[in-house]
Amino acid sequence: MGYWATSVAQVLSVTDAQTAQALPGATIGLRFSEGWKYFAADKQGNFKLPSKAWSEQSFVPLKVSFIGYKNLKDTLRNPNENRTFSLSPSTFNMNEVVVTAQYGESSTEKSVHKVRVISSEKIEQMAAVNLRDVLTNELNVRLSQDNILGSGMSLQGVSGQNVKILVDGVPIVGRLDGQIDLSQLNLTDVERIEIVEGPMSVNFGSNALAGTINIITKKNLAKKWSVGVNSYTENIGTYNLSAFLAKRIGDRHQLRISAGRNFFDGWSPDDDFIPSFEAALADSSRVDQWNPKEQVFGRLQYFYKLQQIRLGYKLEFLDESITNRGFPRRGVRTISAFDDYYHTNRLDNSLSAEGKLNDKLNLNFIAAYNDFERIKESRRKDLTTLASELVPETAGNDLQDTSTFSLWMSRASISSSMDSSWLNYEIGYDLNYERASGARIDNQEQALGDYAMFGSLQITSGNLVLKPAIRYAYNTKYDAPLTPAFNLKYKLLNQVTIRASYARGFRAPSLKELYFNFDDVNHSLFGNPELKAEESNNYTISIGRKHLFKKFLLEGEFSAFYNDIRNQINFANINQFGGGDTLVYLNIGEFQTKGLNARASLASERVKLNLGYSYTGRYNRLAEENPIQDFSYTAEWMANVTYTFKDPELQLALFFKHQGELPGFGYNAEDELVEQSIAAFQMLDLSINKAFWKKKLHATLGCKNVLDVQNVQANLASGGAHTSASNSISVGTGRTVFIRLRLKFTHP
Repeated sequence: MGYWATSVAQVLSVTDAQTAQALPGATIGLRFSEGWKYFAADKQGNFKLPSKAWSEQSFVPLKVSFIGYKNLKDTLRNPNENRTFSLSPSTFNMNEVVVTAQYGESSTEKSVHKVRVISSEKIEQMAAVNLRDVLTNELNVRLSQDNILGSGMSLQGVSGQNVKILVDGVPIVGRLDGQIDLSQLNLTDVERIEIVEGPMSVNFGSNALAGTINIITKKNLAKKWSVGVNSYTENIGTYNLSAFLAKRIGDRHQLRISAGRNFFDGWSPDDDFIPSFEAALADSSRVDQWNPKEQVFGRLQYFYKLQQIRLGYKLEFLDESITNRGFPRRGVRTISAFDDYYHTNRLDNSLSAEGKLNDKLNLNFIAAYNDFERIKESRRKDLTTLASELVPETAGNDLQDTSTFSLWMSRASISSSMDSSWLNYEIGYDLNYERASGARIDNQEQALGDYAMFGSLQITSGNLVLKPAIRYAYNTKYDAPLTPAFNLKYKLLNQVTIRASYARGFRAPSLKELYFNFDDVNHSLFGNPELKAEESNNYTISIGRKHLFKKFLLEGEFSAFYNDIRNQINFANINQFGGGDTLVYLNIGEFQTKGLNARASLASERVKLNLGYSYTGRYNRLAEENPIQDFSYTAEWMANVTYTFKDPELQLALFFKHQGELPGFGYNAEDELVEQSIAAFQMLDLSINKAFWKKKLHATLGCKNVLDVQNVQANLASGGAHTSASNSISVGTGRTVFIRLRLKFTHP
């Protein structure tokens, strides 16, 4: 008992080397005359040194360890000096920190919700530039590509308009045809990405019906300052450059700045694999399958530590330009072409306060203003003189258009998260006010307000954790449903974790779906102010186990889900005016998805292997009036492998994803029921990572889309004025090679 009874003022602290977060319960080994003794740090990662440590010796050998981190050995030589030991994550980390839908910072192991984490390490290995890049390898995620609207996605078989995408808890605005363009979400200075499948409507409201993706930017700086430059070059004409600066000023202030430019000069299947800089016939290949794109972006973050509360301000912007060149047209005396230009401007501001009010209560506060503007400009270009002019607008055309969306929001909650208590809770509010303006919005401008209160309890009894939750909202345009949720976690024999949940989700009609107005001689599209909110019931169950065997971490998980969506919003063709098509947004019925997922992983100091398989069924709504099967099923599987060589010191990574055939049914132009499908395809990426110059310079060399997938067969039914039959869809830009360089300097 002597070791614990008396202590001197010397305090040892254990933190994460990357995030500077405390590691509660870390093991500290001290060598005494009779041998090694081991102690545990407290909940703040601190440990008071026993007085006996210095009574018998002039220096104290020490070991520090924590599961999922590399062990550290050191020697204490000054009994009057407090020390902080920063541990680096090992190849595997059993308890990754998560914040999405948590009362405070928590680990994936303790979280009642199943949270999937994409680490900064994986982002680096994939050389991922934006959110689309990193999601190409994620299980249960299916991506889509539009040359104008950008990249979209579905999760659990449900389209992307039902997936909430956040950056540091702030919703992204500017959905076009229901989708957020994933390629606009840059990953510079991003710490990790958290994915929660299933409705999170209690915490985040509308659009969180299928799941939530939260991009977490870097906030903690363990060093005094850090500065770096990133470059990325791809053989298809991609040239990206970005820089960042992080500075800690005293103990309370921190400043982070990052900025960059991404440039892509367009691609078509007949382009040379190695770009040629020789002179070519003007405008001989001016039309690209993948349009040229330029992005300029930046982020400024300032943090101030007020006792145990971190106050923050963030300013982020994106300017994007897409050029859609038309085919040359020969006139009487000239050759010309009609080109479209799409300009997107994003400006995001947010204030935040997060941390501990006292030993019992946590605060999480966000207030933000986000602005999104999309400008379409159509010009006629003389290919002889290179002069261009705006194409004059006529009634009903969409050659010139500007759409603007803005969002004022604030979300705050107070919660308790004491490990020693059987009852913890959270109560908060979520306020959102959105405006949309444009020539095709009814009365040029519309606004929508959604104001909600939410709360939850977390009840712990031994190995059982129960979490009931509810949200009540008032909406200015429609009747918002009451949204309950119930989550359960049970630890079986301290080895197996069982999670089960029921959650009601909802998606509010967007301002476009309520008030859009477009009419020309060929077709008409109208919003519907009488729309109801989509509602869903989601059921999820999972069983997983982690086992640390010698130097290997083995993990396995099996899960199942079921989504039942009512009042789904979609187009309906009512053929009212002449021979044209009249499409109206309507609540047209039900939609369901269900599926099974299996995952397995193995991690050691050198090897990390992840395997996954999913089987997802999507409801065929036409089965209600036709003799076809109720569900069509799609299988997919993925494999990630990384291997770290000791000599030479480098890392090899492989990312593979099989995307199964996507079947379904639709009506063709003759109103005949036909089976349709998008063929299966595989994506394979390889990369080699190597550090130089005392790890100040990191180089990644690799090949993306090794299997050279460009277009896949698609037998799609004709849908009238807005869709057409097709025999292929664009998936990728073919096989490419890239090199990424990251130069980083830090000061202790």
